[in-house]
Amino acid sequence: MIKKITIFFLGLLLLLPIKPLSGLAATNSPVSIDLNYLVVSPAEDGSTNVSVMVDYTNSSASEYKGDGKGEGVIKVDLPEGATNFKLLDNKIATKKVDNGFVTTDPIEPNQNVGLQYSYSVPKGKGIVLKLNYPVQIMQVLVPEGMGSVEVKGADSSNQGLFNFDNKNYWEYAVDGIQVNQPFTIDYSKDKQPPSTASNANANTKTSSDSGGTSSVTKTAPAFHNPEHIRLWEESPLHSFNPHIFLIVLLAIIIAGISYYAYFRRKAKLEEQRISSDKEENAFKLLMAKQKAILEKILELEESHDNGEIAEEYYTKKLGAYKEHLVQVKLGLRKFVE
Repeated sequence: MIKKITIFFLGLLLLLPIKPLSGLAATNSPVSIDLNYLVVSPAEDGSTNVSVMVDYTNSSASEYKGDGKGEGVIKVDLPEGATNFKLLDNKIATKKVDNGFVTTDPIEPNQNVGLQYSYSVPKGKGIVLKLNYPVQIMQVLVPEGMGSVEVKGADSSNQGLFNFDNKNYWEYAVDGIQVNQPFTIDYSKDKQPPSTASNANANTKTSSDSGGTSSVTKTAPAFHNPEHIRLWEESPLHSFNPHIFLIVLLAIIIAGISYYAYFRRKAKLEEQRISSDKEENAFKLLMAKQKAILEKILELEESHDNGEIAEEYYTKKLGAYKEHLVQVKLGLRKFVE
């Protein structure tokens, strides 16, 4: 189960948009949150299960050992009343404190540390969170058919359905999160998000003229003056009906413009089709690479757990796979932003 969660979060990492943290200048901490995912789902007893993946980055040129105001290096506050806490990566040294836990290993300069953990929130209680470090955006995922969330105390938007490993998740983007300011995620397993089609229909607006009708009669002024008539009678085209001639001339002009516009549009559509085909093939290739890398990581984890490979080989190989994931992400970024 832990392995599947790890692979799931690695897949999410590929789709996270890369954006600068605008809130960093407002804090003195060299540590910021680059990645923050919550997966919310119902438990059999009516409580709410929350799985978390978060990356903390030390952007300074020196080793980070904590803010000096409390014990530990990274401090994580859990919601009040949270139970069934589990740390999904036992390689990270942690210590329990009154309202959460802290990590105890320093973070090297320009390096990051990732935490994966889960907990439960009692039935009927909101998930009250407080982040101790600046973060630009948080992603909240709810499995399709298992309800929806409402965020209070921060801005949020429904990003639609996100597919991973043949399973759909409703994705919510939460931003405007202030450091140390509590905000609440209310989860309802019985309230489903509106479908895309419903939203599209709800956003479609129609309008009609509700005013009455009236008619105004006005005598038009004379259209032709004597000088125009004289010029036409003296021209080589005087044998033609001037009105019919004008209609034919306009028809030829309109046909020429339409002909030009049609073939120009046709050429443009062909260029777009060729470009779209190339982009689609490139996207499919990157997605195939993503899937292959994730499968390789899973195989590597299983071999390591079974004692089939040495620790040094495992660490080196896992680092290479992660580096490859970063390259794939850079290639996918233009398709998913």
